[in-house]
Amino acid sequence: MIQMVDLKKQYLHIQEEIDNAVLNCIRSTAFINGPIVSEFAQNLAKYLDVKHVIPCANGTDALQIAMMAIDLQPGDEVILPAHTYFATAEVIGLLKLTPVMVDVDPDTFLINLEEVKAAITPKTKAIVPVHLYGQSVDMEPLMAIAKEHNIIVIEDNAQAIGANYTFNDGTIKKTGTIGHIGCTSFFPSKNLGCYGDGGAMFTNDDDLAAKLKMIANHGQSRRYYHDKIGINSRLDSIQAAILNVKLKYLDTYNSARAYAARYYNEAFSDIMELQTPVKQHNSTHVYHQYTLRVLNGNRNDLQDHLQALNIPTMIYYPVPLYNQGAFKGMIQEGFSLPVTDLLSDQVISLPIHTEMDEVLLNQIIDGVKSYF
Repeated sequence: MIQMVDLKKQYLHIQEEIDNAVLNCIRSTAFINGPIVSEFAQNLAKYLDVKHVIPCANGTDALQIAMMAIDLQPGDEVILPAHTYFATAEVIGLLKLTPVMVDVDPDTFLINLEEVKAAITPKTKAIVPVHLYGQSVDMEPLMAIAKEHNIIVIEDNAQAIGANYTFNDGTIKKTGTIGHIGCTSFFPSKNLGCYGDGGAMFTNDDDLAAKLKMIANHGQSRRYYHDKIGINSRLDSIQAAILNVKLKYLDTYNSARAYAARYYNEAFSDIMELQTPVKQHNSTHVYHQYTLRVLNGNRNDLQDHLQALNIPTMIYYPVPLYNQGAFKGMIQEGFSLPVTDLLSDQVISLPIHTEMDEVLLNQIIDGVKSYF
């Protein structure tokens, strides 16, 4: 059976390491904030080349804590792309901030920097670039825009952990470490996923790191002394133990995804009705999703055709954020963005994961080609 992500096969390759890590954690009985949580945070910080990694319970909490840490006030405006997962905007609404949704590039699906510049007002306090589907937003000019207007940048790196961004001077940094704060999710299907929920925040700012850590732990810097209103958001020790094992394989996993994407790209290159993923020139792509545009208006028919062949697909995202009922009253009635509207009707994602061989890839490719 074809799956969008085959976590079972991935687990079987590292079963002994995972089982030992989990059993060691259970035997230690250090289930919350155990030593393995700190060890994983240190190892991830080393991998990312960032000063601080602050683990938390999930990626949504990471975004919320980041916005709490920069002391945003109700009514402050936060710019974000409209073509992204709900959680990116959800925390903005939760904190009584004002979401300012802007359009994306039709080729890379990443936030349009010209739209960002046009959306800035005196109330703009933060920008949340989303490294969608596995590649980096063009961060160097975005950071220049943010610096000019004294705006905080919070990177949503839930889909691109391990991706590299290259600056004009040749400097290379990992996504999530370029803005003031980076946030990620360790949801099981992510490129670096645990076996439950998990998340983390990254920063090179010592003061921000202290605030992030405090807010994630009930606003306390030491036990029973609460200096801020915080939340309870912890990465439990068992999940940290699993992630600590899988971190060693992250680059290998990302390479396997990139191989599958190249194989798809070559196979679909002569189908004029499909646009294969377009890679940002100064970013690697870790292909959290392999997302096509169906240009002939028959995206849903293609999905039905593949479903009949038992080939799963996903549509990320069928309803633009500004049309979600949760934002009624926050977004002007009738508001729309042309590229986001277009993508919601055109995009379709094919299975991509670390366990794909050419037999499986050809089965999916043949299914797609049989439609055209």
